[in-house]
Amino acid sequence: MVIAWWAALLGLLLAIGLILFRVNPVYALIFGAIIGCLVGGMSLTQTTDTIVKGSSGVMGTIIRVIAAGVLAGVMMESGAANVIASNIVDHFSDKLAILALALSTMVLTGVGIFIPVAVLIVAPIALEVGQKMHYSKLSLLVALSGGGKAGNVISPNPNTIAAAKGFNVDLSQVMIADFVPAVVGLIVTVLLATLIKHRGSFVPDDQKFESKKQDDLPSLKAAIVTPLVAVILLLITPVGDIFGIKALASFNLDAMYILPIAGLVGTLAMGQGKKFLQYMAKGLARMTDVVMILIGAGAIAGLVSASNLPQKVVEIVQTTGISGTFLAPIAGILMAAATASTSTGVILASNSFAKSIMSFGISGTGAAAMVHTGATVIDQLPHGNYFHVTAQAVQMHFKERMSVVLWEMLVGLSMTIVATLMYGNLF
Repeated sequence: MVIAWWAALLGLLLAIGLILFRVNPVYALIFGAIIGCLVGGMSLTQTTDTIVKGSSGVMGTIIRVIAAGVLAGVMMESGAANVIASNIVDHFSDKLAILALALSTMVLTGVGIFIPVAVLIVAPIALEVGQKMHYSKLSLLVALSGGGKAGNVISPNPNTIAAAKGFNVDLSQVMIADFVPAVVGLIVTVLLATLIKHRGSFVPDDQKFESKKQDDLPSLKAAIVTPLVAVILLLITPVGDIFGIKALASFNLDAMYILPIAGLVGTLAMGQGKKFLQYMAKGLARMTDVVMILIGAGAIAGLVSASNLPQKVVEIVQTTGISGTFLAPIAGILMAAATASTSTGVILASNSFAKSIMSFGISGTGAAAMVHTGATVIDQLPHGNYFHVTAQAVQMHFKERMSVVLWEMLVGLSMTIVATLMYGNLF
């Protein structure tokens, strides 16, 4: 049975409305899917089958996200992420402080740390830098958030995994495709943060910062082993394809294997082998919320897939004369804005509109890159956790945090424009 487009749209809007009213996003998405199916004429049994089918469709992504928890747990719990961030900032001059802060969060998210966690790790360093250089909190958060967004599109994080799975391409392909947009995002971040460094409130001169304990932290050489192993293993197959090396091209390990392997090798390199099981447990705990969100997103994606909404959207695009290429970034932008989540936005956009997007002749990798970068434009709205976590990280009140959204949006938009120009078949 095909559900009418308006019923699917009603269910989607209901889910968004519930999220805006602070209903748990998982329940909001599932409830919206149920109502959309029932209003669309499905029986209770058909509704259950549709939601189960939609949720089953994200299991591949969920398995890879759980695997990513091993890497994330090792990086965060061992202190490796802190060591990397501190060393980046310490090796830049004061004049390049904003670049150092943006690069720090870019690197941390790029190696698999969740963007809100990356901001939390670098924020104390940023506040010290801001106090010393007399830079505004607005500038500091734009640097941290913009850098995090740039790193987020080239990382083995849940959002990248969802983009790859949604368009049936390798994770490494999406990471490579997003590299140039990410670099542009970093550049735009530094320019914007520098432009507004004297605008807004500042870190009080009398604020004290606790000195960091270095005793239990690994060395920089040991700290970079985990991300280095992950990147090398993820890139072996693409490098083999590019240079025609059959031995490398046939090395097709999935991220499900690579990320835990990298975590284990890194743990041993840091001399923390006895704590590996502990790191795994902590990493899995950090992934629980993401997994639950993905299940909810799968349910609403099942509703949309069972309807003619994607076809209706294609018809509208064709009628208006707008290039079908723009469906990919627009889907990413709207879905991420609706859920205030990059990962949820990507999975909704890709699972619901993948066939429609690719019907315009766009490659899977290109479509994934455009949807993925589009999901970073306005994913930092108040109905999501990222908005509030980052506000607390730099001790910023609600109104001032809202003023950061525009600058964050410009960073995400710059990456989206570059990705669309590169992969959108516009010329």
